[in-house]
Amino acid sequence: MSSSFDPDAEFTTHRPLLFSIAYEILGSVGDAEDVLQDSYLRWRTADLTGIGNPRAYLAQVVTRQAMTTLRSAARRRESYVGPWLPEPLAADGQDPPEGVRHVLSGEAVTTAMLLILETLTPLQRAVFVLREVFEFGYAEIASAVGRSEPAVRQVNQRAREHVRARRESVYGAVAVPADAAAVAERFSIAAATGNVQSLMDVLAPDVVFLADGGGVVNAARCPVRGPDKVARLLIGLMTKGRRMGELDIRFAVYNGMPAVAASIDGVLDQVTSVEVRGGLVTAVYCVRNPEKLGMIVNS
Repeated sequence: MSSSFDPDAEFTTHRPLLFSIAYEILGSVGDAEDVLQDSYLRWRTADLTGIGNPRAYLAQVVTRQAMTTLRSAARRRESYVGPWLPEPLAADGQDPPEGVRHVLSGEAVTTAMLLILETLTPLQRAVFVLREVFEFGYAEIASAVGRSEPAVRQVNQRAREHVRARRESVYGAVAVPADAAAVAERFSIAAATGNVQSLMDVLAPDVVFLADGGGVVNAARCPVRGPDKVARLLIGLMTKGRRMGELDIRFAVYNGMPAVAASIDGVLDQVTSVEVRGGLVTAVYCVRNPEKLGMIVNS
């Protein structure tokens, strides 16, 4: 490696990719940031003279740290109060907090996909993410996860089959924000005006509402299913929010889906995103756990 090599500049160059790898494996902005901090320290104390591909080397360090963190997180999530949802991640370019830059886009970043990845083992998840999301070569992945190349190919094949079986839907793929905008607008207007029927008209027959309060704040601790129940719950929550103080709503895109960031008296209370497939809302994801809202710019 050249004597003019700048470790800090190299890390900064690859940081968006590294953050994206860590977040995709962990589903947590905070944990991903911790992994990057630890990986940076390892990078700065490593012997860099024999490293010919800094990108691959850094991806290996981050992947291994993320897998270790995921194993610990999986044990914590077993005792998590109520549904666990990924930490909201703003669309790239939405002026996220300093340091939280990423390259994720499309289906890979959606809450639906991240919840599917939660059902994989740490090894399967890391291999799938590196191969299917970031298109690393099998040799690079094998080095990153400490397995042989044939073993990595087999792990990825099983992970792909598992993900494919879980993400199949009669409604098709999750719509990108631009295509989902009209449905999301109808959804938001119906919820805001308290029109139950109009809201039900935009909800899929098997729509599900998931709320993540983490046992810290009040939130539904079980999934709520069906248009009628979900519609009435949403309108009830909107009414309750207005009674709690001055309600401010900001529209945005989180995890590749249309979302609403709701604040009460200037304090961010929740981020609710809608999953749109085939012109209908198939899932509503509401994150209220304050620990998952701390990285969000409320502006």
